[in-house]
Amino acid sequence: MDTEVKSKTVLVTGGSGYVAGWMIVGLLRRGYRVRATLRSLEREASVRSAVGGQVEAGDQLTFSAANLLSDEGWENAVEGCDAVLHVASPMGQGEPEADLVRPAREGTLRVLKAAAKHGVRRFVYTSSTVAAQAPVGSGAKQPRTNEESWTDAEQKGLGEYVRSKTLAEQGAWNFIRQDRSGMTLTTILPGMIPGPVMSPTVSGSLELIYRLLKGKVPALPRIGFAITDAEDLVDLHVKALENPEAANQRFLGVGDFLWMSEIASLLREQFGARAANVTTRKLPDVVLRLAAVFQHEARFMAPMLGKRTEFDTSKAASLLHWQPRPSSAAVVECAESLFKSGIV
Repeated sequence: MDTEVKSKTVLVTGGSGYVAGWMIVGLLRRGYRVRATLRSLEREASVRSAVGGQVEAGDQLTFSAANLLSDEGWENAVEGCDAVLHVASPMGQGEPEADLVRPAREGTLRVLKAAAKHGVRRFVYTSSTVAAQAPVGSGAKQPRTNEESWTDAEQKGLGEYVRSKTLAEQGAWNFIRQDRSGMTLTTILPGMIPGPVMSPTVSGSLELIYRLLKGKVPALPRIGFAITDAEDLVDLHVKALENPEAANQRFLGVGDFLWMSEIASLLREQFGARAANVTTRKLPDVVLRLAAVFQHEARFMAPMLGKRTEFDTSKAASLLHWQPRPSSAAVVECAESLFKSGIV
């Protein structure tokens, strides 16, 4: 094990979340000491148990209480840390009117300020491809998106989650441009993040595949997703953490784009009778557009109708030597894990 790695402590925010859980596992496997933030330390036992099912943690894993909506706890959380992986971000599941912008933007600034004050050298922030949407064209094939692309956070009809990720990342870059501590920032932009489950909780990253397998999607709208395998995402974060060339850079980190109908077909082909509840029915565009007038979920999906976004990940490939697995492998592994764990 690398002695230098073993001596370093990395803070992972939002430690009870799905993506953060895999970040913790990935760092521990590579020999880092990890400190994870939780809104309440009452969740420590469940997180330690989930992580312990993947890797021996022992005293290499510790926890600290901190909340994105409060200054309290962040200085204690970052003190003595060499780097931060800021993963925590509100999703607003089941809360159509939830204010996602304030906790995402203000929370990110809280962590950045505390990290800069306490001498953290590397700050890696998990943003999202939703923050890098090129101006939408009228055809099915959209402009190829790269790290220079930014979503217009003020455009009409933009969902709160998209606005929150865009404004939070922009705020992080504004902060680092003015910071004089010497800390560097790297932002990572994944798409939908399927992967194996670590606990009985179905997170937002797994919900689509879970709902398809449970028969909770009655018909398939003509939308699709750029997919990032969960473990590939961990690998990209660690490469960004360790490679000096990643300092003050933005990286798109996605694999293939898959239409929802392609995901459904893949599940039925791979799992046969176990995927019998996965529908093959297509939802007419007009039905989704009508539903968008009344339903929050449909309103979120409507702008995606028929739009296939292509992301240029050549920067991550050339600077960090990162190559994602095929998206189909991530979908299959996620579904297999849902079956194996008894969630489906």
